Amino acid sequence: MYIDSHCHLDFDVFDDTRDALMASCRAAKVEGFLVPSTTKNSWMRIAELANVYSQWQVAYGLHPYFLEGAKLDDIELLAEQCQTRGAIAVGEIGLDCWPGAVELKRQQAFFSRQLIVARDLGLPVILHARKSYDLVLKALRETRFTFGGVVHAFNGSIEQAERFRALGFVLGIGGTITYPRAKKAQRVLAQLDAFSFVLETDSPDMPLCGYQGELNTPLSIPGIAHCVAVIRNSSAEEIALQTNQNLLSIFPKWYEDSL
Repeated sequence: MYIDSHCHLDFDVFDDTRDALMASCRAAKVEGFLVPSTTKNSWMRIAELANVYSQWQVAYGLHPYFLEGAKLDDIELLAEQCQTRGAIAVGEIGLDCWPGAVELKRQQAFFSRQLIVARDLGLPVILHARKSYDLVLKALRETRFTFGGVVHAFNGSIEQAERFRALGFVLGIGGTITYPRAKKAQRVLAQLDAFSFVLETDSPDMPLCGYQGELNTPLSIPGIAHCVAVIRNSSAEEIALQTNQNLLSIFPKWYEDSL
């Protein structure tokens, strides 16, 4: 069985195909999905869809790239949403230093307050960290956050990987690892211990090599697992088993919910 640890299946682009996609995933043995939110408006939609699709686990948060219309007061509602709507994590939250992103100080204010919510609830987080690993690590230390989580779409150095691992995080490995130009990411992946990473797609984004411009879905997970297996001299089945165990170790509530 495969698990997609990061996919935005609530997005409108899946509205006409979601049922069929879930059936196709089941046939392909992709049977678990972690769906993080991006905006306050998406919280209720994800909660409602999770009631329809029992294979979903969900997280709530305010994504750093979509903060223009957000209010800090929204974070006051985050704890209640997580407690009453079955969240296994707070996310997707973090810092984005890509050109055109929201002002960094605004992002940092939202990020720190969401980390505090997660800390107080004892929940792990799903981190969005684009060109901001050192700043994210600093915020984790300053807020004394100790509940770990996933660093989504990790593309940093082995030293940065080790710093996140020391704080209880695993690293999300997705479609970018399949590109020939991703030599640095492939070298880092080859050096990681077996407990350090999980598989993800970031659907509908981050397509695999050869599928640029196409809609990405969790059906890409077996292909990512195969690529990871080649890099690590393993098998796709072994990668699936290990990464599933890694994911459940980070999100114990996932296991509890499946009992």
